[in-house]
Amino acid sequence: MRIKTSRWVIAGALVTGWAIGRADVARNVKLENARVRISALDYEPASPREKSIRGSDQVIVFLDDSRYERIDPDTGAKEIRVRKSGDVIWHNKGEVAPVLTNLDKKTYRTLVIELK
Repeated sequence: MRIKTSRWVIAGALVTGWAIGRADVARNVKLENARVRISALDYEPASPREKSIRGSDQVIVFLDDSRYERIDPDTGAKEIRVRKSGDVIWHNKGEVAPVLTNLDKKTYRTLVIELK
């Protein structure tokens, strides 16, 4: 089911959260106040995002189609994941955010929504 991204941004801003530790991605805060932060993240080709701990619940909205490698933080197992523009995923506070590497030849973009 595909829903316009703007609807997810509004809904997500009201009910979820995001925190990302060190990351080798370009982050651009689009909205921040005492209750919410919404950031756009650009994942460059072949640039890994470092492992971190999620500081809060988060919703991630994929703005572009993407294909990336995920390295499981516990086992080291590698998995390739494919996301379509408009896909939305949830992550819980305290989860280990694994190393991710964009496998495509172009940058892909996401919105990450954090409730403070």
